[in-house]
Amino acid sequence: MTQNFEITCSRGFPGWLAEMQLSLGITTYQGNRLLLIGLKPDGQLSVFQRIFQRCMGLHVVVRSDEPPAQSLWMTSQCQVWRFENMLEPHQTLDGFDRSFAPQQVFYTGDIDAHDIAVEESGRVVFISTLLSCVATLSDRYSLEPVWRPPFVSKLAAEDRCHLNGLALEGGRLKYVTACSQSDTFDGWRDQRDSGGCVIDVDSGEAVISGLSMPHSPRVYQDRLWVLNSGHGEFGYVDRKTGTFECVADCSGYARGLTFVDNWALVGTSLPRHEPTFRNLPLEKKSADGGASSRCGLQIVNVDRGEVSHWLRIEGEIRELYDVVVLPNVHRPRAAGVLDDEVNHNIWFKDEEGRHRSWTAGMKTSGPPAVSPSPKPGADV
Repeated sequence: MTQNFEITCSRGFPGWLAEMQLSLGITTYQGNRLLLIGLKPDGQLSVFQRIFQRCMGLHVVVRSDEPPAQSLWMTSQCQVWRFENMLEPHQTLDGFDRSFAPQQVFYTGDIDAHDIAVEESGRVVFISTLLSCVATLSDRYSLEPVWRPPFVSKLAAEDRCHLNGLALEGGRLKYVTACSQSDTFDGWRDQRDSGGCVIDVDSGEAVISGLSMPHSPRVYQDRLWVLNSGHGEFGYVDRKTGTFECVADCSGYARGLTFVDNWALVGTSLPRHEPTFRNLPLEKKSADGGASSRCGLQIVNVDRGEVSHWLRIEGEIRELYDVVVLPNVHRPRAAGVLDDEVNHNIWFKDEEGRHRSWTAGMKTSGPPAVSPSPKPGADV
């Protein structure tokens, strides 16, 4: 696979990953890649990539009764994907301690799916930006709409308000972000500077308005966090006063947010040159401050509002969409669907409950044993 991009990081970033005992998952939709960032045995960055057309929303499900970071959910151009880790504890595959294999794919059509999450009940919820609604998966249809903003009068393939982000609270859908409260075809494009809002799903009311193209709402440590993307700002919403408190300025168009301990991981992107993204407040701030936008991640100390570590991506990847933390994972990988590997990922529990799996051409170590792909006629 050709890699036409380069990743660099701050000197302390690999050590931070090791100290926090985690790896990262990143989506970049114009670059059509799922990136998995971890550490090699020598402490250098491990960057594993797979191609998925316009992959965007990313969500991790951690189950306490099984090895952590077991499931990955992801939206892409016309699909919703579920990946499962096929390795047991203390088992590695070609030096990777997690290998995410595609287990389910739902074909939704090009509904412009953005953020995705799994509620405590197990219901999968995701944003259809095209239809201006929150939806769930359907066994029969492309999707099943479950909520739309009260100011949107009907379901129509018109991207009326550019609904994009969602947040869970208490294990259920609670907040969404939109770039405007418009009810006309593509109406949000005329309100990019200050039409953005965060909406309470239960009441249908805007918790805050006046934002510029907000993304990635998240509830963490009893605060409602959001990225004021058009300003390149990371901060939180005072839910009592309906005001935005900026915690840190970001070096780029902010999109993609997750947390671990007192750290926030913020994705940043380079400005686009198409009319929709021109002349945002971020451009003026960058010009006035002399700062250049960058594509990558900023690791923000939430207590101090300071960027302590960073990761930069240069080359053909110019923007990111989402980022997730994979706890207790050192070096993750994913099985491909565009090459022959997907045909040779075979794993199951046998009659005695033992984990059995075969993956062609890969070396494995650690109990329980994983075998290479069997030769024709060999016993499984």
